[in-house]
Amino acid sequence: MPSIRNALFLLGASTVFAATKRANDKYAARATEHYDKITGNGSYRSEYFSPENVPYHSVETLMVEAPDHGHESVSETYSFWVWLEAVNGKLTGDYTGVETAWSYIEKHMIPDSKNQPGNSKYNPSSPATYAAEHDDIDGYPSKLIFQDGIVGEDPIAKELSQAYGNWDIYIMHWIIDGDNWYGYGQQGDGTSKPSFINTFQRGASESTWKTVPHPCWEAMKWGGRNGFLDLFTIDNSYAKQWRYTAAPDADARAIQAAYFGWLWAKEDGQDLSSVASKAAKLGDYLRYAQYDKYFKKIGNCVGYDRCSAGSGKNSAHYLISWYFAWGGGLQGDWSWRIGSSHTHTGYQSPLAAWILSTQSAFKPKSSTGAKDWATSLDRQLELFRWLQTPEGCIAGGATNSWTGAYAQPPSDITSFYGMWYDWQPVYHDPPSNNWTGMQGWGMERVCSLYYLSGDERAGLICQNWAKWVKDTTRVSGGEIVHATNLAWEGNPDEWNKSNFNKSGLNRSLHGTVSAEGLDLGSIASIIKGLFWVSLKDGDQDGLNLVVDVMDAIENYKDDLGYAALEARNDYENFGKEVYIPSGWTGKNAQGANIKSGVKFIDIRPKYKQDPDWPQVENFLNGGNPPEFTYHRFWGQTEIMVANGLLSIYGVTGGSGAGNGSGNGGSSSGSCPASIKNQGYKCCKAGCQVIYQDADGDWGVENGQWCGCGGGDSGNSCPKAITNQGYKCCSGCSYVYYEDQDGKWGVENNDWCGIPSNC
Repeated sequence: MPSIRNALFLLGASTVFAATKRANDKYAARATEHYDKITGNGSYRSEYFSPENVPYHSVETLMVEAPDHGHESVSETYSFWVWLEAVNGKLTGDYTGVETAWSYIEKHMIPDSKNQPGNSKYNPSSPATYAAEHDDIDGYPSKLIFQDGIVGEDPIAKELSQAYGNWDIYIMHWIIDGDNWYGYGQQGDGTSKPSFINTFQRGASESTWKTVPHPCWEAMKWGGRNGFLDLFTIDNSYAKQWRYTAAPDADARAIQAAYFGWLWAKEDGQDLSSVASKAAKLGDYLRYAQYDKYFKKIGNCVGYDRCSAGSGKNSAHYLISWYFAWGGGLQGDWSWRIGSSHTHTGYQSPLAAWILSTQSAFKPKSSTGAKDWATSLDRQLELFRWLQTPEGCIAGGATNSWTGAYAQPPSDITSFYGMWYDWQPVYHDPPSNNWTGMQGWGMERVCSLYYLSGDERAGLICQNWAKWVKDTTRVSGGEIVHATNLAWEGNPDEWNKSNFNKSGLNRSLHGTVSAEGLDLGSIASIIKGLFWVSLKDGDQDGLNLVVDVMDAIENYKDDLGYAALEARNDYENFGKEVYIPSGWTGKNAQGANIKSGVKFIDIRPKYKQDPDWPQVENFLNGGNPPEFTYHRFWGQTEIMVANGLLSIYGVTGGSGAGNGSGNGGSSSGSCPASIKNQGYKCCKAGCQVIYQDADGDWGVENGQWCGCGGGDSGNSCPKAITNQGYKCCSGCSYVYYEDQDGKWGVENNDWCGIPSNC
């Protein structure tokens, strides 16, 4: 060990290291530059954030998709904020952003005790009053059925209150009004921001274009004589109340991102245990997503008044449902809770289940939390396998309540633990599983589980899915074309867990590409999923496609991040009617009169003040569809994270089909420079090691010696370094010293070898 390196270390190289960006490859540069754009160099003073540090759904304000205004924010956005900070932490050594993001989850998204009064009055033996969901919006308001014995018991409420010392729910409400654009304010004050609002309440056919936004704190200050309540339910009388709804996949993603932040920080000698414990707590309460809406028994549940009310945990499907909700009286004298009977593969997170059931730092405090998530891990993986088509893509989901009313499904519908297959679970306008972003969201979590745990069940699912990604994604001339929408036909086979590894499953179930194009957020999500399985399996073709896509995405770079022009034909719905029952009248906080025949824009008159409104108005008057370059926070983050992962795990290469900024057309894996300097090529990723010497690992291909990366997919460093007892750096770190042995970095206050491909 040369004395000069010892001297550098003693002089404080580790201190210099902590203040220096460790990663210096092009993917790290892209990721950190993008992070700085999004966050304003970490100040959160940028167009992506409000003055109150709310991460907006999009920079642009005229935006209607799931949120109906760009400066709303959702729990999804906050979960991606944690991801953004975790990756930036690994690239720069500064993990404080992970703690910052979680602190704003608590400040903005998780209602405090004052915003959810009366939880201590909750009766777990009588969680809520039954009301049917309806496929058609004109079935609303839905009648509340006050009948004993049709709602089961809540088996986890008491153990949660015992574990955490109170009855409050620690979970994110799904949507807030970042700028108080609607004008409801917090607790009905009309001015404070951000404020809790809600939109969807009226069944599977209620698209965003048919919603009536309303405050979560229903003081009956706006709306009709009963506030907005009688748009949704028919009650004997209406009480002032608060109501919140979770979007559980976002909470699961926050746990996933917190785990990676914690893991990488631990590798770097830093402590994020406080975030880990909060993520564990979130996961404990996230178990409400595992239960039937009215805690009814899972399986063959037909008839709201005939299907058995659940007891113990026989009302748990152990999947991550589309939502769960809770509420109570403003005076704190009563409260209720519901789960959800509907599950979608795009919402599942077997990774979160694995984290919460196996990682001690993330172990929930409750007596059965970790055990429940262990059961959920198995059940979620089975769900993915049950719904995997011969093409490799993943079909919709399952429900314990057919049409939301515990109806009898058609005889040809197959089942999963007694729950019925639904190709478009939860919402039908548009069908919920047509958008391929659901493929990326769900499968990225399966494939990262495979990478981290080596679970062969996850590997089988991901390997089949990776074939679909390769078949439906191409890069040519710097342009990306991929499947943006899918069409579905047929049913999966009746599920039997013993068939998990069986070939030839689901021959009558098919997902076919119905539209191609470019959705930057979706393809970045899909590519992240492909990244994990390809990295685990040493699949160089898969990694080449990942690199090609990420290189081509650079062609869509602009001053705010990345964007592609979108023609919004659906904005014709600004002029379409929103269903309001005949005779209902009221007024919202923007001053709009709400009555039968009202249109989407009529309910939201402030949109006419938006600088982008003229092109929408022109479209409504017969002009061309308006065009936008949207900068969605979640999509920007997916791109940043994907670039960051390429750097963190030392992946380079590409097929040369990208924009020319890749590393050329080699399909080989990585190997030490000490081998390449002798004129030998690198073997393909995942090669078999035939011989080892001081230069590194050697394999044989086409009768010729080649350098073998040792099966670690690009994270190897020269043997001349590891033979001295030093580890390889976890990524392309800052180079502090170079000698005849190789390049040296510093991690955890010790020297490490820079990976050979850096």
